[in-house]
Amino acid sequence: MSDSHMEGASMNLETLKSTLPRDAMASVVVFLVALPLCMGVAIASGMPPAKGLITGIIGGLVVGALAGAPLQVSGPAAGLAVLVFELVRQHGIAMLGPILLLAGLIQLLAGRLRLGCWFRVTAPAVVYGMLAGIGILIILSQLHVMLDASPQASGLNNLQAFPAALVDALPFGAGDGWSAGLLGLLTIGTMWLWDKRKPAKLRFLPGALLGVSLATLLSLIFSMDVRRVEVPANLGDAIDWVQPADLLRLLTDPTLLIAALTLAFIASAETLLSAAAVDRMHQGKRADFDRELTSQGVGNMLCGLLGALPMTGVIVRSSANVQAGAVTRMSAILHGLWLLAFVLLLTAVLQSIPVASLAGVLVYTGVKLVDIKALRGLGRYGRMPMFVYGATALAIVFTDLLTGVMIGFALTLGKLAWRASRLKINLVYDEGGRTAELRMVGSATFLKVPELSRVLASVRPGTQLHVPLDHLNYIDHACMELLDEWRAASAANGSELVLESRAVKRRLEGRVRTTVGIGGAGSA
Repeated sequence: MSDSHMEGASMNLETLKSTLPRDAMASVVVFLVALPLCMGVAIASGMPPAKGLITGIIGGLVVGALAGAPLQVSGPAAGLAVLVFELVRQHGIAMLGPILLLAGLIQLLAGRLRLGCWFRVTAPAVVYGMLAGIGILIILSQLHVMLDASPQASGLNNLQAFPAALVDALPFGAGDGWSAGLLGLLTIGTMWLWDKRKPAKLRFLPGALLGVSLATLLSLIFSMDVRRVEVPANLGDAIDWVQPADLLRLLTDPTLLIAALTLAFIASAETLLSAAAVDRMHQGKRADFDRELTSQGVGNMLCGLLGALPMTGVIVRSSANVQAGAVTRMSAILHGLWLLAFVLLLTAVLQSIPVASLAGVLVYTGVKLVDIKALRGLGRYGRMPMFVYGATALAIVFTDLLTGVMIGFALTLGKLAWRASRLKINLVYDEGGRTAELRMVGSATFLKVPELSRVLASVRPGTQLHVPLDHLNYIDHACMELLDEWRAASAANGSELVLESRAVKRRLEGRVRTTVGIGGAGSA
């Protein structure tokens, strides 16, 4: 081995020695946050808890090693729980693997084709509205799970059925879900109190872990008859390999192909938005979005092959990772190792956890997804972003996730089209009436040709018409052609058109100079 290679290996070893203690501590914190969330998201998705644990392990060991955002943690996400629940309800658990396999392949190809930035081309109002809608659906479904009841197929059905489920769960009701409900409320209360009052020295302990631990302990002490997590003694029993027949069905069913595209888009958008948020939390290496998208594709393909849950980069675990002092990707990798060890060695502990407590974690998470601060922030840009936020969220609740997101996109595009078509036109004469000014403010597009034509037709013969363009955001070929046609037609009656385009020329020249300057600096 050459001296340079030996020196490089020595430096890498020294770096690892200096960062490993901090990464190891951070990985324990992330593991404690991830453990209840992996199982809770699986239950909210209508899947066995072990499926979520498998996804968390892959997200740590595989995606953590390949990720383009080194400090981001990947795993099952609450933001996909509603979509997965709907897919499982419509197509069955067996088809989730093939759908996820294709979605992962789409992500992989998108990353290799360097399309990562395009997945982030989403209006914030639509993204926040999507998360709010998902949060509401999670709350409505998990309130039933908190009572040891089964959630309904839709958000509206969950809302309508909740009063009856609550009455049945009371001590004088037909069911016995009141004790499970108390454990869920205890978990939520513990998480809320810990967020508000946690000591600075213990801030690394996650509220979800404390809430679940306390609820589990009390349920065992008082021998409560509640549903508990079902985890197989052998993790291999939770693996459902993709079957060739299911792959063939995937390729021949358009609805399944659309489901894979939807899953790929939403998972990618959530991952890259999370990566951008994590970048703002630390001063280390910036995220490579294309590499991150590629690694997510590899992870989701593996999850699809094993019949597990889909994964994304998740902001809760990632922010815990950064705040706990993680320096490199080793923290994410180690958290996957701790998950694997816990599942293999301490299965009995997982089997003692009340399902209602995990549902409480998801209810608390759903409340936080309905981000009122984000809504207030959108309000600074006018009422329309707030309307898009609310419309997207409500559409998701009343219809489904894909329809809600598409409605949000349609409203955003409609807003852009409306703004692009706005044009104020005023014809102002001077005192003598021989000179006039055609004032246009906004965007002069072909949509405004009829209105502009009517104004030009009203110009008196023999008028010198000045048309300043400095208040226009944009003028297209159709409007310019109309002005040229009026110039030619009105010359016979003594009228004259003076197109004052100097301001536009100055702006264009300034942009050219700026572009040249940037190119020179970049090449240097």
